[in-house]
Amino acid sequence: MASLEGIDVVVLAGGLGTRLRTVLGDRPKVLAPVGGRPFLDHLLARLAAEGAGRVILSLGHLAKSVLRHLETGHQPLPVLASVEPKPLGTAGAIRFVAARLQGDPVLVMNGDTWLDCDFGAFLTAHRAAGRTASLLCVAVDDVERYGSVEVAADGSLARFVEKDPARSGRGLINGGIYLFSAAALDDLARMPGPSLERDFLGLLPPGSIHAHVAAGAAFIDIGTPESLAAAAAVIARGTKST
Repeated sequence: MASLEGIDVVVLAGGLGTRLRTVLGDRPKVLAPVGGRPFLDHLLARLAAEGAGRVILSLGHLAKSVLRHLETGHQPLPVLASVEPKPLGTAGAIRFVAARLQGDPVLVMNGDTWLDCDFGAFLTAHRAAGRTASLLCVAVDDVERYGSVEVAADGSLARFVEKDPARSGRGLINGGIYLFSAAALDDLARMPGPSLERDFLGLLPPGSIHAHVAAGAAFIDIGTPESLAAAAAVIARGTKST
């Protein structure tokens, strides 16, 4: 069986895409054209190739456009769409779809991020670490745009560091891909707040989260016109771009 072993994957794709409106107009970010195909199609093909069982697509802004796109062609794996009744934030979006999730653990990923990593190694490391939550970390040349993460000597997440113009240069960032056990999802359900990082992960006791560093992984998010323009080359060649 492929590296994701049939597990459920939640793709968070309900964001407003404000920085891309001059480029995309009324097209949702997850349907941004990359190499002649919507970005979502690249993600679904990658997840299918990695052996994911199902994708639960969490939608909000311009959800009808995504639903129409899903209806136009055959998908490479089962896709369930879930439309938020109002903007819920990243943590709220996961709570909203939690009742539809099957299996343990569940992979959660941002719908505007491409990280060409070894998903099998991530899943294996998550299980070996024995923690209820894991996140993928990736090195970029300049952390100023993203904020950064600090990893403790035992491989656990030490802390998230907010975006700060005074903190720049090469470092580790949160790659926007997580593995959550059923216990972690239960904890998330009990904790209020919209932000996955600030209102859930950042409030867990020290040592609770395994930080898996995807060494040399190609990474890009499509959140700006510049990064969107560079995404096709990153996906096609696996060339790291930050």
